[in-house]
Amino acid sequence: VQLQASGGGLVQAGGSLRLSCAASGRTFSTYVMGWFRQAPGKNREFVAAISGNGGRLYYAGSVKGRFTISRDNAKNTVYLQMDSLEPEDTAVYYCAAGLSGSVATLSVYDYWGQGTQVTVSS
Repeated sequence: VQLQASGGGLVQAGGSLRLSCAASGRTFSTYVMGWFRQAPGKNREFVAAISGNGGRLYYAGSVKGRFTISRDNAKNTVYLQMDSLEPEDTAVYYCAAGLSGSVATLSVYDYWGQGTQVTVSS
């Protein structure tokens, strides 16, 4: 599985962005898809995840109520809608694909995208 993330950019606090992650391969719907982020000098952290059929959603507490994860299995794409952005959301955002396990754990994910930069100005 190859993952290509896009949609990052510079936005003012309170603004919105939508990230996309396009996946190759014909087994996309079997994968749990996750979004992680890494700010400078910090560890990569879990943001959100979605089950293969989209029926289960998971969020980090810091983004719950502001971010929405979704997927379109027909398009092999997962999305992260980010609203009410804060400067603390500034990071490189990565999408990842995994088969099973604790969705907030990095080691669960076998495939990673290249990352897309999100910068939120105050």
